[in-house]
Amino acid sequence: MLNIVLFGPPGAGKGTQSEKLIEKYGLTHLSTGDLFRKHLGEGTDLGKLARTYMDQGHLVPDQVVISMVEDKISTTKDSKGFIFDGFPRTTAQAEALDAMLISNGMKISGMIALDVPHEILKERIKERGKTSNRADDQNEEKVNTRIKVYLDETLPVAKYYEKQDKYTSINGVGGIDEIFEEISEVMDSY
Repeated sequence: MLNIVLFGPPGAGKGTQSEKLIEKYGLTHLSTGDLFRKHLGEGTDLGKLARTYMDQGHLVPDQVVISMVEDKISTTKDSKGFIFDGFPRTTAQAEALDAMLISNGMKISGMIALDVPHEILKERIKERGKTSNRADDQNEEKVNTRIKVYLDETLPVAKYYEKQDKYTSINGVGGIDEIFEEISEVMDSY
């Protein structure tokens, strides 16, 4: 079973590459944003629990998020593996994810990080903002903040997987298919 963390800053191309990986390898896309929307929308016990934290203006604790991830995995038995998109975002989440996967007889196969210079990220995000009508992608201050949060809080997750010899960096600049070929070579090595 392939379980991949697709990693990179906002605008690196994770969404585009996720779609291609899902199609080629038969993986299940696992996005915590999607999980939150599902659980909140369906009013599940996990959704209600998350809502209590959110209504108080607090972050949802990692254990609640991990429980949502575990629920998704346990209800997707026929999957060839999972592609974790936008998760884990902190080293504590990575540790909790590893522990949960191990308890379910699974593990992370590897982390593939898309490396893109900041100026190109900003251009991509602004362009995406024009085509998707995402207001947060059109505000330069918000874009800069998102990149800074990634550098300060999320980038250490790469070091966590690097220590496990599960980290591979891919140049995220170039043609979509060219980048996908490089990612596929890494995937095929797992």
